[in-house]
Amino acid sequence: MVQQRPSRKKGKQQGGPRSASRLAAVQALYQLLSSDEPKIKMVITEYQKYRLGAEIEGDQYVDADPALFADICEGAWERGAELDEAIAPYLNADWSLDRIERVILAILRAGAYELVARPDVPTPVIINEYVDVCHAFYDRTEASFVNGVLDKVAKAVR
Repeated sequence: MVQQRPSRKKGKQQGGPRSASRLAAVQALYQLLSSDEPKIKMVITEYQKYRLGAEIEGDQYVDADPALFADICEGAWERGAELDEAIAPYLNADWSLDRIERVILAILRAGAYELVARPDVPTPVIINEYVDVCHAFYDRTEASFVNGVLDKVAKAVR
């Protein structure tokens, strides 16, 4: 399981409930991608009961929006093949979806899901949020990659 990194300052996560929902959704999707027997409903329930808004290793996490969290998880998981088709054309020729790290794949699927299925959320907000999620796990190169792919997906689907 990918460890949630709340911020550089011990004890406080940046962002509000919607940001926390997106970060948790990416973690849940990563968990599902890494599982031999992925069960979306079980993972959502586990996160809602034990992780969202919890204190973990001395860090207090912002309460997430449980409805947004569940929507992103279910939508990105159940529509994974469709989202992969939306993402794949914007990858470098040397990189196919099966070569991308699971965390990056989870970020791209979650972001693509919101771009496709959440017209109520502005495009720049979605892209910025998932670039921020990427920064929780990676350095600048990966965040730039996520930004570029989601920007191209957005132009194609919105």
